[in-house]
Amino acid sequence: MGDIDRAGVEKAYERWAPVYDLVFGKVFDQGRQSTIAEADRIGGRILDVGVGTGLSLSDYARTTKICGVDISEPMLRRAQARVRELKLFNVETLAVMDAKHLAFPDNFFDAVVAQYVITAVPDPEATLDDFVRVLKPGGELILVNHIGAESGPRRIFELAFAPIARRLGWRPEFPWARLVNWAAKHGGITLAERRPMPPLGHFSLIRYRKG
Repeated sequence: MGDIDRAGVEKAYERWAPVYDLVFGKVFDQGRQSTIAEADRIGGRILDVGVGTGLSLSDYARTTKICGVDISEPMLRRAQARVRELKLFNVETLAVMDAKHLAFPDNFFDAVVAQYVITAVPDPEATLDDFVRVLKPGGELILVNHIGAESGPRRIFELAFAPIARRLGWRPEFPWARLVNWAAKHGGITLAERRPMPPLGHFSLIRYRKG
């Protein structure tokens, strides 16, 4: 099956940066809006991992403080321009950072938002561990992600599509059991919600609460 590597992900996103908003803006819109609604409900200081071109930044409430990180410098340059242009004074930080090694202290954020991220990192479990580390007790980890189908036509399609997806920096066959096993091994977190998202339930909004 092979896997993905960080250099490959960086290259893929460098290619995608100029057209990212056009291609992904509409397809992933509902997942993005649902995630932001959950983050705004919690409020306080939010970490948005994989912030990309900053497409989501203007959708947060202006009272929500945001730190955004991404592995791709070309993407972040677009995000910085967006913050300046839209005068998003609630965006405190935008930084190039590896999601698995976040340069933030323990128990720092009220919520961590990661949209379409965990299938695009080389080590999802270690990355999720670090997300939980920077969360305050009672804080929430809010994921929107593609979760692989267990069986049926969607499963067949995903396996056939896997080699192409990996070249784009995605891991399309990510199974739900992998998250279940991670949460059980990690401990100290509770699944609060798993909600199917359009199109056709290909994506899920997943919320974990710490402590």
